[in-house]
Amino acid sequence: MIIYNVTINIENDVREEWLNWMKTVHIPEVMATGYFLEYKICKVLIDEEQGTTYSIQYTAANMDDMKEYQTNHSPRFQKETAARYGSKMVAFRTLLEVV
Repeated sequence: MIIYNVTINIENDVREEWLNWMKTVHIPEVMATGYFLEYKICKVLIDEEQGTTYSIQYTAANMDDMKEYQTNHSPRFQKETAARYGSKMVAFRTLLEVV
């Protein structure tokens, strides 16, 4: 199992709108690609001077599915998110293997 972890710091003035968009639009579209088995949205529990940090974790069955997703879908989703939130967010992605 592979976890595709997307960590995002979102500015507080758009946080609620972003979280709603993630839950109702973005994540359902990512899941509809068929490459992931499940997902979790987690709030990172640290005090920050600016924004709020979340971890979105998508679980893929294997690395082949993950690579196909990254090739065929990830660039489009990243571009859509950047166009919508631009400088209001910072994101980084990590691949994890369940051992």
